[in-house]
Amino acid sequence: MERVLLGNVLHIDKGRKPTMQSKEPQSGYLPYVDIKAFEKGIIDNYATAEKSLLCEDGDLLIVCDGSRSGLTGKAIKGVVGSTLAKIFADGLSTEYLRYFIQSIYTLLNTQKKGTGTPHLNVDIIKKAEIILPPLPEQERIAARIEELFFQLDNGVETLKKAKQQLAVYRQAVLKEVFEGCKETKTVEQVCSVVTDGDHFPPPKSADGIPFIIISNISNKKITWSNTYYVSQDYYNSIGEKRTPVKGDVLYTVTGSYGIPILVDFDKAFCFQRHIALLRPNEHILQKYLYYVMQSPYVYQQATEKATGTAQKTVTLSVLRKIVIPYCKNNEQTKVVSIIENRLSIYNSIEQTIDTTLQQAEVLRQSILKKAFEGGLI
Repeated sequence: MERVLLGNVLHIDKGRKPTMQSKEPQSGYLPYVDIKAFEKGIIDNYATAEKSLLCEDGDLLIVCDGSRSGLTGKAIKGVVGSTLAKIFADGLSTEYLRYFIQSIYTLLNTQKKGTGTPHLNVDIIKKAEIILPPLPEQERIAARIEELFFQLDNGVETLKKAKQQLAVYRQAVLKEVFEGCKETKTVEQVCSVVTDGDHFPPPKSADGIPFIIISNISNKKITWSNTYYVSQDYYNSIGEKRTPVKGDVLYTVTGSYGIPILVDFDKAFCFQRHIALLRPNEHILQKYLYYVMQSPYVYQQATEKATGTAQKTVTLSVLRKIVIPYCKNNEQTKVVSIIENRLSIYNSIEQTIDTTLQQAEVLRQSILKKAFEGGLI
């Protein structure tokens, strides 16, 4: 089967900033096709065609700037956004080319160019080799990929719904258990420290102390693989209130607010201002605080008092005054035990679902790899 260097047949035309734009549709203006437009069909802006790059329904677009560089999608008729490019290749169908670029997306997205705003490294695409079957075969391969992806997506959707149901069950357990606690206290009454991370962190460092941001938090855990680092001198300068220790609880306060993280390990790290640190005092057990902070009682208060429009934020003043169900330390031990016994099966099922979802993404890449190595021909 013939292989070609994609750069020999590739055409890529970068979008340009339109001469005139409008938030509302009007005569002479076309939809301004940005990421939201080609992903979700949502049009936020309109632009004139003058000195602009136009696209038709079904044209292939690729993101060239920003964190999602390398993402591809189909255009709608309009003006190509300045962060996108229109792309096609001689002798390749649109769908075949789209799936091929999708097969190297991870490479494109992790090996971007530039230090400020990252940019797509087009050379990676140009230097890639691609099998060039006749067009009918390309269409058959693309159709087979779509069929396999459809089956995979159905399975993923079922798993996600099951996970949502487990989350509802978890909240019901927490609500029921904490209803037995007849006293209340505020967060500041049971914590010796309630603070957020540094608002002005230093530049990133190649190594040193991990610096945690919101995107490093998943499933109430810290993902260490994609953290960046700050210097030891910076870490030493910010003080013990902003350097978590074993026994603390972290709590997200901006955007995806309301997620607690149990610091039950010894590891030096620091964190951004969108995360709060709660340090339990003698009146509360760490695990009790961890579970009560994810209860519906706390989340409802946080939601009612969160401020902001684009990104909701639970301010420290609000966080300190949040009221929690409370009982004495010996009773807290019993509450924690009841919660963990009742949620043990839930946690096991959730872990299985998470593992399967990760495997589904691996399988998606495996399908693409097989397709462009000739395995689906």
